Amino acid sequence: MPDKTSTILIVDNDPGASATLRGFLFSEGYELIFAGSGPEALTKARETIPDLILLDVMMPGMTGFEVCQRLRADSLLAEVPIIMVTALDDREARLQAIEFGADDFISKPVDRTELRARVRAVTRLNRYRRLLSERAKFEWVIEQASEGYLIVDDKGYVIYANPQAQLYLEMDAKSPFSEPFRELAERYYRCEPQAAWATWPNEAALASKLPTDGSPTPLYLMRPETSVTSALWLQVSILHLPASAEGGARHIIRLQDVTEKKLLLSKLNQFHMMVSHKLRTPLTYMLGSLELLQQHLAELANQEALRFSGVALRGAQRLHGEIEDILSYVTARSLAQTGDTFSLAQLPALVAELGNNLQLETITVSDCDTVKERETLISRRGIELILGELLENSKKFHPQQTPSVDITVSQVDAHQVMLRVKDNGQTLSPEQLARVWEPYYQAEKLFTGEVVGMGLGLSVVFTLVWNAGGMSRIYNRDDGPGVVVEVILPLRNSGS
Repeated sequence: MPDKTSTILIVDNDPGASATLRGFLFSEGYELIFAGSGPEALTKARETIPDLILLDVMMPGMTGFEVCQRLRADSLLAEVPIIMVTALDDREARLQAIEFGADDFISKPVDRTELRARVRAVTRLNRYRRLLSERAKFEWVIEQASEGYLIVDDKGYVIYANPQAQLYLEMDAKSPFSEPFRELAERYYRCEPQAAWATWPNEAALASKLPTDGSPTPLYLMRPETSVTSALWLQVSILHLPASAEGGARHIIRLQDVTEKKLLLSKLNQFHMMVSHKLRTPLTYMLGSLELLQQHLAELANQEALRFSGVALRGAQRLHGEIEDILSYVTARSLAQTGDTFSLAQLPALVAELGNNLQLETITVSDCDTVKERETLISRRGIELILGELLENSKKFHPQQTPSVDITVSQVDAHQVMLRVKDNGQTLSPEQLARVWEPYYQAEKLFTGEVVGMGLGLSVVFTLVWNAGGMSRIYNRDDGPGVVVEVILPLRNSGS
């Protein structure tokens, strides 16, 4: 039986000839479309993209040869098979038809059996050609995909793996399909959850598709973090295919990198843990001291009462400071978009004010004279936040909380200025340097809650500068302990 989805466009100016062709082909199950002229044939061909065109040669106006030539010049229709129907049974006509791009010929009067056989053969070949074309496109997409795709047989052996899957599983490029998928996976990964992988592949395939407790059971390949490699999580999706005539059942496997998603969940859990410690610590001081005062105030000497009230006050101040850290981070984006500017001529006075508030004795500001006439696109409040956070960090991470801080300003180009803050505190590890801009990150091995602050200072700096169109970087000093923070600030156009 022919492919019932095949569409045939019949082009003939003779209604009787068209009716004959309809009678011959109608019972075959094709979808038949008719055109009575060359221009109409071109229009309907573009509208339907048929699987075959039966084209009469001898038509008034635009001949079948001209229609064939126009079809072959159209990129959408160039590969549509064309059978020329002609009463001209001579060699010259056939050569001319070949020249214009016809695929086959049939002569009038049309023989029903011959017509059906020719049409059946051409439509099948065209459908096969289209399938090959679509398969080539599909294979190209899979080969270029950022996700891994494999096909395994009913025994679990890999019979196909795209380049990304070969990379994930570190397969031998010379003979990549010589091992079972499970063995390849377990060489580098942990299969999680282990219960779902226990009877691979059938139950695992079902576990990845069927809901349990109302939601699908995800399957993962997890590679733990090492001293030289980061953790990697691959989510495994499996399509279980039924057995075919070519062999047993097969499974299509997709490997999707969900490491970022997993790390985000991990960071969210760390954030909840950190915030609970950070907020609970000052609250514990406050509540404990206040409870003692309330219960034993009449029995306490003045000095003891003052000591407990001082503990409560310091707890309240610390809690206030940590909440302010969060609010500063939340509002940092908007501070970069206020439209206000800051004159660099005011920088020395602002640094002196901040240093006095933080009780920093050794701060120098240099090179401001060359840029004192310029204004940054970040407001005074924004610059105050940036410098305040950097100076506070310099004090906090100096062994004796008495850092020497050197601040310099230099013009990068007509549109940017660099603010460099250098201290003599601690030298940071590569991991700390890589993570200092992350929100809520602190170089604390355990979440004790004792380190002051929320770990948002440098995140505020980064967010504010980034949203103003600037850049930030941090690195260790090469002439001794301490770090250097460089902040590129955009300048207001001097002509505006």
